[in-house]
Amino acid sequence: MAEHIDKEIEAIKAVLNALEPLAPDVRANVLEYVLGRLQIVLEYGRQTRGADVSLDAPEGVVEAQVGPVHIKDLKERKNPRSANEMAALVAYYLANMAPKEERKNAITTKDIETYFKIADFPLPEKTQFTLTNAKGAGYLDAVGNGEYKLNAVGHNLVVHGMPRGAERTTTSRRRRPVKNGRRTAKRK
Repeated sequence: MAEHIDKEIEAIKAVLNALEPLAPDVRANVLEYVLGRLQIVLEYGRQTRGADVSLDAPEGVVEAQVGPVHIKDLKERKNPRSANEMAALVAYYLANMAPKEERKNAITTKDIETYFKIADFPLPEKTQFTLTNAKGAGYLDAVGNGEYKLNAVGHNLVVHGMPRGAERTTTSRRRRPVKNGRRTAKRK
């Protein structure tokens, strides 16, 4: 029993040490991903069964839920700007955040049609090209039979790159000088 408690304390220390230097929004992204990946649902003030964890709500917190999230809520929070980004979001949602019985690692055109509608995101004119376009953008990998899986680039986009806005800073590149209406080649 004491060994179990020691391991728990060590795990808590490791998590705190890993999260402490990160910005609060990045901490939330990391925890959201880890909880989804481990299929852990935290519900304050409710008793749950199985792998779910129940906690008493801290004072001042009425109720918070981490775990299965509705696709529309996730879409509104992440604010995808294109069908390619939304396809990556759907793949992430189905792999990590959907209710356990809906989770899957690969998505199809049918998933695009279903979850774009549920999330109230505009359907592309030709949905059959959405997944291949998202693959071309670098967010998905083809796994065969019309199925696509979120890759590391797509994962990073959803978890760390969205939403895009004023809080994110970008570095500007130095542009080459223009000569006679053309950019000059960089000399070595």
